[in-house]
Amino acid sequence: MINNKHKSLALKIILPLVGVFLVWYQLSKMTAVERSDMWEAIKMVNPLWIVISLLFGLFSHFSRAYRWKYLLEPLGYKPKFITSFMAIMIGYFANTFIIRSGEVLRGMSLSKTDNIPFEKAFGTIVAERIADLIVLLLIMTTAVILQSTALVAYFQENANPTGFIILLAVGLTAGVFGLRLLKKSSHPFIQKIRNFGLGLLDGVKSILNMQHNTAFILHTLFIWGMYIGMFWIMKYTVPGTAEAPLGVILASFVIGAFAMSATNAGMGLYPIAMAAIFTFFGYEDGATFGWLLWGTQTIFNVIIGGICALILLLIKRR
Repeated sequence: MINNKHKSLALKIILPLVGVFLVWYQLSKMTAVERSDMWEAIKMVNPLWIVISLLFGLFSHFSRAYRWKYLLEPLGYKPKFITSFMAIMIGYFANTFIIRSGEVLRGMSLSKTDNIPFEKAFGTIVAERIADLIVLLLIMTTAVILQSTALVAYFQENANPTGFIILLAVGLTAGVFGLRLLKKSSHPFIQKIRNFGLGLLDGVKSILNMQHNTAFILHTLFIWGMYIGMFWIMKYTVPGTAEAPLGVILASFVIGAFAMSATNAGMGLYPIAMAAIFTFFGYEDGATFGWLLWGTQTIFNVIIGGICALILLLIKRR
């Protein structure tokens, strides 16, 4: 029998290969002319937009490193800013190659440099993710509201109203039944789901009740503002996306965020997702946009994260 640990390890090895396959698939699906046109468009990009986008990304990393201390201080630890930043960049570096390994290495890195127990460092990372998820859901809601006209028109053209009403009724019924099941069931698996949900609620409460909760929330908003700015400024790199309004940008941003978590750092899937969502809203060059944004940010994170990993290795040897 293969235990859960071996299954998890197998998935972490297989999923990066899925990303590599998606890169090959998209490039092989394009004609020679399309690949040539995309490459020419990339070569003609004004580097200023890329530099600004990278700076926005760097500022978000700085803010994330500073925000981390607000979760660690109540536990009695005050890590240095530079070591927190290095741990975060090492996490991004690791996620590029092995999906979801970055959070573990991030906690291990800070444990080595600041003598913080791994389980406590990792617990604060989980709390961070809860805050980030809430902001992402708010951005997604905003995107749906801003693009409601386009979405309604799409469903009117492509969806059966009767079928939609039936699907909605089934969904609401299943939701009510699911909540009752979560509340009353004694099945071990259901209890794990219930405990997980309660843990998420406890994490939100801990954020609201922390001493510096206002600063934490402001840093969280700043981080995601930098993410959106990083995404927004890159729309000017290719003609086909330069005129995209805020609603389209936010919708594409949300789709990109989910693509980033589906494979290792969005490898392969991110450009495909950008091509699909921009085409849906009637804009061209989505694939070129996706390759530029994903490629520049990934190269940047790999370089900075690799340097940080090397520094940490030298510190450990000393």
